[in-house]
Amino acid sequence: MPASDSIYNFTCSHVTQPANSGREGADTVTRLSQRVAQVKPSATIAVSMKAAELKAAGRDIISLGMGEPDFDTPDHIKQAAVEAIARGQTKYTAVDGTAELKKAIIAKFQRDNELEYTPSQILVSSGAKQSIYNLLQALIDPGDEVLIPAPYWVSYPDMVRLAGGAPVALNTDIECEFRITPAQLNASITDRTKLLLFNAPSNPTGKGYTRRQLEALGEVLLEYPRLVVCTDDIYEHIWWGEEAFATLGQVCPALKDRLVVVNGVSKAYAMTGWRIGYAAGPEALIKEMRKIQGQSTSNPCSISQAAATAALDGDQQCVADMCQAFRERHDYLVDALNDLPGVRCARGDGAFYAFADCREAIGALDLADDVALGEHLLESVGVATVPGTAFGAPGHLRLSFACGLDTLKQAVERLGSALSQG
Repeated sequence: MPASDSIYNFTCSHVTQPANSGREGADTVTRLSQRVAQVKPSATIAVSMKAAELKAAGRDIISLGMGEPDFDTPDHIKQAAVEAIARGQTKYTAVDGTAELKKAIIAKFQRDNELEYTPSQILVSSGAKQSIYNLLQALIDPGDEVLIPAPYWVSYPDMVRLAGGAPVALNTDIECEFRITPAQLNASITDRTKLLLFNAPSNPTGKGYTRRQLEALGEVLLEYPRLVVCTDDIYEHIWWGEEAFATLGQVCPALKDRLVVVNGVSKAYAMTGWRIGYAAGPEALIKEMRKIQGQSTSNPCSISQAAATAALDGDQQCVADMCQAFRERHDYLVDALNDLPGVRCARGDGAFYAFADCREAIGALDLADDVALGEHLLESVGVATVPGTAFGAPGHLRLSFACGLDTLKQAVERLGSALSQG
């Protein structure tokens, strides 16, 4: 298949109109910004869209691409939204969120993370992704470096580029269990380093850190007082590590005055479409993030905010139940992947992804790379995955297990068939 026709073509090309239309004065040229030319489409969204297109065309496709829980939003959360509509809660809210939701977020940080915040230190956004985008726009100047442990969520580097910054990958692999070390972190910090973007448990690897490991990283960060830290804790409650989940601010409270904690309700409460995320951090920085949001999206959806308040304040058993299902799927899928020819997959601590090292399988099938492998699996057996290249880890595939066990078993059977052809 030609590169230009690749179903996994994530490159972004320049778009121009003809320089001369054939008549004087009518020539038009659309000159796109250098900023957008550096940015690639989201690989996970691209894969999901392609899978949806193939399904619509009648193909039998199993999509393991999108990071979206297959569970429905719990009833008490949906009911809170219905009641909000009935009350007429359909107007603009404060740019940074309703007082009720901010109160619920503050209580959540106290309850789950032993972190104390005031309303002026909280910003509610249309998703955790927007919270991170706001942070980067408020903090990063051209040339500033942002450290990103790799494999990383596909959007991190491009959001950094949109802010004019330079993403710097801290590469890890299966041998070090996809965790950065204190020495690696220390060696990566330069005079231009402005921010560390830290995500655990990780998308795509599912790996987290123990308290001892976080403390060791925190000791390095304390040596660089000008360095801001953002912890993306969106998968906090989808966790089965040996220790209870801990965020960096818990184990290293001395970092709090330059720490931004990002979270949201999309993953833990199966509320991806409701689009509510939030950030907590130093008041001065949150104020500037609020300014960015005020000139872009303004406030998040009022109905979604009411639902998110009910999610955070309500019974958390629904979260535990979904987490248990994700763990069962994880245990099945990781073991099954390790039984496939040419595949190695490390166990995760949380989230709902398996990140498989497929380099041996790629060689056995005489394929060029993980992108070609992803194409092969989709075309030959109808299983959609996301190539590791999109996450900064060539030779790997990310498989979401945010789907039922029966679906996963069918997918593994098909993968086994495709990988046995070499």
